[in-house]
Amino acid sequence: MANMGAQKEGLPRKPCLLAQQPRLCLRLSPFFVTCAAYFLLWIPQDQPSWVGALVKCLPVLCLAASLQAAPRGTGHRVLLQGALLCSAVGDACLIWPDAFLSGVAAFTVAHLLYLWAFGLTPLRPGLLPSIALVSVPYYGLLLLHLPASMVPALAAYSLVLASMLWRGLASGGSVRGGALLFTLSDMVLAWDTFVQPLPHARLVVMITYYAAQLLITLSAFRSPRLKTH
Repeated sequence: MANMGAQKEGLPRKPCLLAQQPRLCLRLSPFFVTCAAYFLLWIPQDQPSWVGALVKCLPVLCLAASLQAAPRGTGHRVLLQGALLCSAVGDACLIWPDAFLSGVAAFTVAHLLYLWAFGLTPLRPGLLPSIALVSVPYYGLLLLHLPASMVPALAAYSLVLASMLWRGLASGGSVRGGALLFTLSDMVLAWDTFVQPLPHARLVVMITYYAAQLLITLSAFRSPRLKTH
């Protein structure tokens, strides 16, 4: 009924998502192609190389490039692009074990930029107990398995990641799914790296990671909502 009323009053309607999909899919096609290349090539983990780093980073770099066509405000777009570029740096660093903490630092900055982009509206503090109920026991157990030198960096990262998850869930839309998948990806990676090897961990980590970055990027292409007074 509300839509019929809007039509009768001559108010603009929210554009149909299906009508936007062909152009959006075209813009995102480099991301899908480079994702396919990554999983087809499946660069071995035990042979770090700049070629492997490039293949791993390309999907995220393609998402950053696709945001140039995003209709949302320049500030929001720049924050998302900055987060994606920092993520690409983190991806490259994680190829080399000696650069692990540098990768953690890069992803910490990426999540801080996502926090800035997601904002504090709506606040939804009621989400915090549920996030804490899962995060505190998990990261508390994880920290027990870390070398002492890594504890401060990983503790800070886990706090920033949990904050990003809170703001992502509060934002709703595709950001909600992106924040959840990003958190799942990181939790699987950390457990596989420091606690116990998991079957098909790398496949799970990379699928959820690329999907998370895609969903967050899609938030910049959502249609503006109809404003009523």
